[in-house]
Amino acid sequence: MRYLNENSINQIGINWGQIVEQLENAVKCLENKEFAQPIKPYLRYRDLKNRIIAMPAFLGQDFNVAGIKWIASFPDNINKGIPRAHSVVVLNNADTGQPVAVINTGLLSVIRTACVSGVVMKAFDKVRGLKDFSLGIVGFGPIGQYHLKMCNELFGNKISKIYLYDLRPIDKSIIDEACRDKVEVVNNWQEVYDNSDVFITCTVSKESYIDREPKEGALLLNVSLRDFKVDIYDYVSKNIIVDDWEEVCRENTDIENMYKLKGLEKEATKSIIDVVCNDCINDYGKNEAIMFNPMGMAVFDMAVGSYYLKKAEELGAGVVLE
Repeated sequence: MRYLNENSINQIGINWGQIVEQLENAVKCLENKEFAQPIKPYLRYRDLKNRIIAMPAFLGQDFNVAGIKWIASFPDNINKGIPRAHSVVVLNNADTGQPVAVINTGLLSVIRTACVSGVVMKAFDKVRGLKDFSLGIVGFGPIGQYHLKMCNELFGNKISKIYLYDLRPIDKSIIDEACRDKVEVVNNWQEVYDNSDVFITCTVSKESYIDREPKEGALLLNVSLRDFKVDIYDYVSKNIIVDDWEEVCRENTDIENMYKLKGLEKEATKSIIDVVCNDCINDYGKNEAIMFNPMGMAVFDMAVGSYYLKKAEELGAGVVLE
């Protein structure tokens, strides 16, 4: 068994393009029914805003990996000077069930989250042809920071302006020099939202607040899932994409609220399979805003975990345990 931690991941590095391709291949496994992924249970106790989630999955074809991610999210950790999220991924040999790796770092989950957004942005760019576009990120903790890294690496030459907003002060010195001159830190989410061709929520908001019409033709990446009021439904009702309906239509997400209050049904949405395998971005008018809502799929964690395990074996990274 190989043990990897954050230092191991940083030693290997992040090749955003390769990992996005890894996730595209994982989506093809979904299309071909070469996967297993039970609905993930949420463990809550005492303070119910905290949660620990079990995410088991199997991914077939060339991946041939099974495993589980055990991820804790405690929002008040930020006030204690420790990360909000902590996660461990265990990978098993899919043929024997033997554990082959433990990846003990929340960074893996952060990379997966950003790369899922990268998959959708890549498909959006393929159809819409992103050029001199404005990128906006609300919430600039680790998820927001790594989304910016991903966007800069994969689309940096196409980005003309970057708008950032967070309730806490943003230190521009942590932003990569390659894109720092494009960054404007603004005083409210409205300015980010109104000016962004690609708008990304990366918050831990306790309640929804976005209630206005998006920019024409914008891509809304609703990563944090609980920022949009149901008012947004009138603008995107025919242009909603999810990663997996059964996962995302629960736990008080924006999608569940649209389902309960606006009558949104699964049949009215597209999935990430439609994005990657069926080029569904072509189905939307170029002036229409598109909203992507990813609950987070365990198969993607297995895909990214297996990527790093293979790289670690090639480079001798991590520690081999008995």
